Amino acid sequence: MKKVLVLFSHPKFEKSRVNQSLINHIKDKENVTFHDLYEQYPDFHIDVNAEKELLNKHDVIIWHHPFYWYSCPPLMKQWIDMVLEFNWAYGPKGNALHNKICLNAITTGGSKDVYCSEGYNSFTVKQFLRPFEQTAILCGMEYFPPFAVMGTHNLTDEALNNYKINYGKLIDLLQDGLNLNDLGDLSFLNDFPKLKSI
Repeated sequence: MKKVLVLFSHPKFEKSRVNQSLINHIKDKENVTFHDLYEQYPDFHIDVNAEKELLNKHDVIIWHHPFYWYSCPPLMKQWIDMVLEFNWAYGPKGNALHNKICLNAITTGGSKDVYCSEGYNSFTVKQFLRPFEQTAILCGMEYFPPFAVMGTHNLTDEALNNYKINYGKLIDLLQDGLNLNDLGDLSFLNDFPKLKSI
């Protein structure tokens, strides 16, 4: 069974109904490490060596965060800048993360309709996530499509319950060896048929 590291970054976690539901559903799963960056580093002083040790112990890395200004909250960006060092994560000697799986789990206030060329955000979620994708590729990781909970302000309790269950199912599939080739050209992991048929 693969080990999953959920790197969570949300400066207002206590006010996020959606993220609380998602996290509470998966944080105690077997072989899942939930790592709340704002809880761990409220002063932004990241322990780089400790973070590298965590990464070494896991096979799947999930960047779980709200979609802040088309990206992630600042502490997650700082984590990427500091932890993914040259000749450790990338570069001639940087192979520590090779063949690990990486993906974003995101929440957005905007719905899918606004994340397209015709919507007011002009671009798709996949286009906005390109820096994360390229970061993963540079580090030799397999980058999967995102798991996205969109239109969070208008989600019914039933819809949110379905999202949290599917997030848990996704982690189960990742632990059991879900392969990039299994996914085809999906824009979102949410749309993976196996996820809905378990």
